[in-house]
Order: sequence, then C-alpha cells, then structure tokens
Amino acid sequence: MKILVVVAVLVVFGVLRLRRASLLAWAGAWWVGLYVLLRFGFTAPIPSSVVTIYMGIVTLAILAYVTSSEERRGDVSGPLVRFMTERRYTPLLGATIVAIPALAAANVYVQMNVPLQPPLFSRTVHPASPSEITVHDAKINLDTAENTFLHLERSNAAEYRQHVENGRRVYYRNCVFCHGDNLSGNGMFVHGLDPIPTNFTDGSIAGLRDSFLLWRISKGGPGLPEEGGPWDTAMPAWEKILKEEEMWEAILFLYDFTGQKPRAREAGEHK
Repeated sequence: MKILVVVAVLVVFGVLRLRRASLLAWAGAWWVGLYVLLRFGFTAPIPSSVVTIYMGIVTLAILAYVTSSEERRGDVSGPLVRFMTERRYTPLLGATIVAIPALAAANVYVQMNVPLQPPLFSRTVHPASPSEITVHDAKINLDTAENTFLHLERSNAAEYRQHVENGRRVYYRNCVFCHGDNLSGNGMFVHGLDPIPTNFTDGSIAGLRDSFLLWRISKGGPGLPEEGGPWDTAMPAWEKILKEEEMWEAILFLYDFTGQKPRAREAGEHK
C-alpha cells in the first residue's frame, strides 16, 4: 500500500476525533477516506468497477449505521435540517443547489470529450515463454514439463477426476472473478481490465502447451515479458498464493471443462 495515503487518511481521522466531530462529519469522513484508500492507496491500481462495488457496500453500511437508532438519526438529520432552514446558511445552501447539478454536468462533459486514441503499440497475446522458470524454489523446464496429473487420465480415472475436482475448486475460489463462471473471460471485474482476461473456451488454449499455462499462471502479469505489454490487468503471480500442484490441477480443470487438450509436443522437441 501507499503509506503516505494511509497516513494522510489516519491524520484526518485523528483531527476529527480531537475536535469531537459530529456523527454526520464522521459518516462523510469514513466514506471519503475509504474511497481515497481504494482509489489511491494501493500500488497496484484497483479496477474502477471494483471500486464502485466496494463503495456501494460502504455506502449501505454507513447508512445502516447512522439510521440504526433514533439518537443517531437525530445526530445526522439535525445538522442537515438546520443547514436547509436557518437563514444564516441561505447563501451557502444556494451555492450548494447550483454546484451539485453543475458538477454532474461537468463530469458528463469531461467523460464525453475524452479523445479516442489508438494503442501506443501492438502487443503479443501469447509471448514466447522462457525455457525454464522457478516455482517455489524448484526449477521447471517448460520445454519438457507436463501436467503432473495428466497421465492419470488413462492409468487411474478415479484419481484423475479427483484432481480435476480440486482444480475446479481452485478456479472458482480464485479465478472466476475475472475469467467468469463459464471460463469465457467475462467475470464481474472484466470491465476494469485491459487486456481483458483470457477466454478459455475459444479454443486458444488448445494451441498452447500446459507448461505454458503454468508459466502464465505462476508468474501472472508481473512476469509478462515486454512484448506482452501494455499491461493493466489484475492477474497476480499465483505462485505467491497457490501450491504448484494446485496450479497444475487448475490447468487440468481448464482443459477438462472446455473439452480441449493441451498442444502435444512436436516431433524433435525434447522428451
């Protein structure tokens, strides 16, 4: 996280506490503070669609709290009623009435006048993989590696199905939010990502070795070569979260669910 942003928000909260701010001021401060943290407090940018979802939850939580008792409702509504009825606030009230629609109109104008620009440069969707990667301190040769559990499809069908089921759980706990329920790259966060998540159902993974998928999953966006940029996606380096066998099981599930097979090793390649 960006420590300076976090410290700035905490300082504001500290000042409000020293000044014994009203409940209305605290409600506004919590809303603005959490928005600032979500929007500017993280090193890796959070997609705008995710920020909108979280702020919707925050808004409902704050409304539930301030309306949970007669005393709190009075603490919030009292200052608002005085602001709208007392003569001394008339100029400020008039300015507020004009400012709200003016700001909304200005925002619409700015959004409608964003110039359309071509991409800065083309990118390679499937960049060439390195010959070797290190996952959890173990070196994996991508030219010779195969899915650890793939051979079970013929030798032990029951155990193979168990690993597919494990991969299904890994996928729906970690990947579904971007890649979608049906693996077609249409998860709930897709609108905030560029490039959009991989569509596993369009046949593209049938042209890839399963070791290629292990490389992309384990290293994520941070491990993408320059030729794969520009990159503005949330794909993390899953090796920091998942075990190697969990990633292999997820790959097993991707091919099983979509009815595809990983690209076979061509004649002349290492065995």
